[in-house]
Amino acid sequence: MVEPDAFVHWFRASSPYIHAHRGKTFVVFFGGEALVDPDFPSLIHDFALLHGLGIRLVLVHGIRPQIEQRLQARGITSRFHHALRITDPPALECAMEAAGQVRVEIESRLSMGVADSPMDGVHLQVISGNFVTAKPLGVIDGLDFEHTGEVRKVDRDNIRGLLDQGHLVLVSPLGYSPSGETFNLSAEQVATEIASAIEADKLLLLMEENCAARDNPTPVPQITTREARRLLADQTFSRDISSHLEAAVRAVEGGVQRAHLLNRHVNGALLLELFSRDGIGTLVSAAPFETLRPASIEDIGGILELIEPLEREGVLVKRSREKLEMEIDAYWVIERDGLIIGCAALHVFPEAGMAELACLALHPDYRGEQRGQRLLESMEAKAREAGLTHLFVLTTRTTHWFLERGFRLVDFNELPLERKRCYNYKRNSKILLKRL
Repeated sequence: MVEPDAFVHWFRASSPYIHAHRGKTFVVFFGGEALVDPDFPSLIHDFALLHGLGIRLVLVHGIRPQIEQRLQARGITSRFHHALRITDPPALECAMEAAGQVRVEIESRLSMGVADSPMDGVHLQVISGNFVTAKPLGVIDGLDFEHTGEVRKVDRDNIRGLLDQGHLVLVSPLGYSPSGETFNLSAEQVATEIASAIEADKLLLLMEENCAARDNPTPVPQITTREARRLLADQTFSRDISSHLEAAVRAVEGGVQRAHLLNRHVNGALLLELFSRDGIGTLVSAAPFETLRPASIEDIGGILELIEPLEREGVLVKRSREKLEMEIDAYWVIERDGLIIGCAALHVFPEAGMAELACLALHPDYRGEQRGQRLLESMEAKAREAGLTHLFVLTTRTTHWFLERGFRLVDFNELPLERKRCYNYKRNSKILLKRL
């Protein structure tokens, strides 16, 4: 059993996300590989939990391994071009069989209410339907893709209406033309187009691996669409990862607020990504997930929460809310997904050609990743822009950190006259100076 204190801490920390996600619309893609995984019931339980927390869910599943299994049973060799299946009549028949079986299996699992299980007491209304109008992909590089298609239109109003009624919507990767033809579609494209059409808040793509570069196994924690486009052009990722990342970028460019790439093999990947601040996957967004920006009045609560522990320890001078309000234009903050995790102030003494770096603070969970250096460099740049020649700091506990960054110890007489008048002799702060 999890330690009670650890559980309580995690549960309390997740509460802002529980509130933030309630009533939001998420589209979740998972490949056909997930259905044959022994851990698939756990994923189903997580879907039910998200639905129970008030999240509006659209699930889009793949069927590639299920099609392969049927073709092999018939002795038919699959044909692919640019990683897309060429769907001839036998392959289409296998795709239709696979989609039907997979849809029924998912619906049955989502309908389970076994006592003493995670599904106990869960009552989900799962709705499937022909929500996607398709068109043929056509001939590419001289090859006729036959019954392989692409999304032409999404029945946005119908999907939204079902979500409004509290239903969970399940979509298979098949589309239908106005003339009654059936097309085999890319499940990723279906998920992306649906997410854009219904203006989903998130698209979550469950992958078979981490989103990591070919030459670096460390997962990419966050990336903007512009950065992703550059890395895709440089072929930084494998073909499978590139396909998922391309889908995520298209979704965000199509109006989805955020897309997430998750390794489905991580137990509880959806929960860890959605209900913890740092998550475990790769976040794709139009703007940076973490930004350094000027502070505003709305940030005062976050700044106080950040600096109060350091004030109690005597590391920082105590600042009242009123003082912060008066001096807020001097402050800069690092914001990470709505949380203020760093701050610094720059107080200017133009007559002396100097500025003071003050109130440099970082959240304890986000130290050691050069954020303090980033704040310092930003304040130095601002001082230079103002035509100042020196930056000074008063500190009682971080003298060596500043010495290592080009500051030198000086005496009281080096301070600007105005700053001398409010020097606190009881704190006996060290004075460090750096020429810009």
